[in-house]
Amino acid sequence: MKKSSFVALVFGTVSGVLFALGMCMALLPEWDAFTEGVIFGAVGIVLGLITVLIWCKMEHKKLPKLNGKNVLRTVYAVVSALVLGVGMCMCLVWEQIIWGTLVGLLGIIMLIALIPMIKGIK
Repeated sequence: MKKSSFVALVFGTVSGVLFALGMCMALLPEWDAFTEGVIFGAVGIVLGLITVLIWCKMEHKKLPKLNGKNVLRTVYAVVSALVLGVGMCMCLVWEQIIWGTLVGLLGIIMLIALIPMIKGIK
């Protein structure tokens, strides 16, 4: 494993965990930690952006271009992750196991569809 990949793996994991924990803190009323959750989520997003910058610098690559195609892919990825999250909430919070599982599977399929959308099919 290359050093840049390992650094991206560690930073990406930490940023993802911080973001997920922040969203749980903000959205679960039982935790009563909305403000802290927003702060954790924001730190996770910032750390994720820093991870991309560090990885690009270590790999001597340019940042991705900000064009309509990449913006659409990003929006699709966010919507897909939200669909997966809604499915998880339906199962775990609202106790709708069957519908939650179906919505979660839809989110997983949408996320898997990102691979050919980004890499293409050869």
